[in-house]
Amino acid sequence: MFDVYITKAAKCLPNEAVSNDEMELHLGLINETASKARRLILRNNKIVSRYYALDKNGKSTHNNAELTNIAIQGLFDDNFTAQDMELLSCGTTTPDVLVPSHASMVHGLLKNKNLELNSSAGVCCSGMNALKFGFLSVKSGNTKNAVCSGSEKASSWLSSNKYESEVVNLKNLKEHPILAFKKDFLRWMLSDGAGAFLLENKPNDNISLKIEWMEAYSYAYELETCMYTGGDKLENGEIKAWSDYDPNQWLKESIFSVKQDVKLLDEFILVKGAESMAEALSKNNVTADQINFFLPHVSSYFFVEGLSKSLAEKGMIIPMEKWFMNLANVGNVGSASIYLALEELMNSSKLKIGDKILLSVPESARFSYAYAYLTVC
Repeated sequence: MFDVYITKAAKCLPNEAVSNDEMELHLGLINETASKARRLILRNNKIVSRYYALDKNGKSTHNNAELTNIAIQGLFDDNFTAQDMELLSCGTTTPDVLVPSHASMVHGLLKNKNLELNSSAGVCCSGMNALKFGFLSVKSGNTKNAVCSGSEKASSWLSSNKYESEVVNLKNLKEHPILAFKKDFLRWMLSDGAGAFLLENKPNDNISLKIEWMEAYSYAYELETCMYTGGDKLENGEIKAWSDYDPNQWLKESIFSVKQDVKLLDEFILVKGAESMAEALSKNNVTADQINFFLPHVSSYFFVEGLSKSLAEKGMIIPMEKWFMNLANVGNVGSASIYLALEELMNSSKLKIGDKILLSVPESARFSYAYAYLTVC
């Protein structure tokens, strides 16, 4: 087995930062009416700016594969070029197409050489799953290096034209033409961007992060779906797939919109997060006081106090001065968020040799969690 190091990190945040008041310029108005939920949701999540791969007319400026490619290009220099890559491992929630895979589409833009590909699906944990595939490949000696990424192009899924048919249908049925909160909620939570890591079996001459271990957990066996798209939730909690709906229902019922069961989120996201993190630390004989920097991916600052309390109840007291987050200025970029946070920390001059970093990523889709423990070297 070989040691594995994150030797470089890069990112792509498209276009200019978008303020809260500019969001509907990019995403559009539904039924020509400003969202009544927007201000409440933004007040709770405390995000003040984010990035969209859309212009102010809602026209796409980049697709997901292009965002990922731009981030990966930032890893290349005279010491490591595109021709040196041995593995490309990409995670995303929002691929541009169902087939081919996201990694294949990114590889098509790289135009470098024949190499191994891995695509990880899911939501926020897909970026960590892509990282773990690269980690295990380098650790086992399967490859000497791996390029791993997390990326999202959520804005296209959140644009108002994806919901207009449903609102028109509600009007025709003489119902109140307001989008359900479970659909409107995520329009003000998610944004675009990409992050990429270079993994190698040797540290570089600058700052490197040794991956000590990675752990992942799923509670899908006991909890129903909480965040979903490409289907709808039935009264018994099961998901009816888009392929089982008539095509005319896809737009009329916004089947492809991203939806969140907020009650389920509030009930379980912190409890299972504390439970899984306690198990990960215990398994690897790490205590909370051995963490110098805690990078939790949270969708909203609304959860920060509750997460701190839940961790403390499990014996994991991590002072807030050890927490490193960039959610307020970068936004919730799903699978890319942990890449963007770590990239910022690596370039912040805050790290010193020997520091320990814990990455914590929850996924509310059906309650999955992923962790990574790093040493600065």
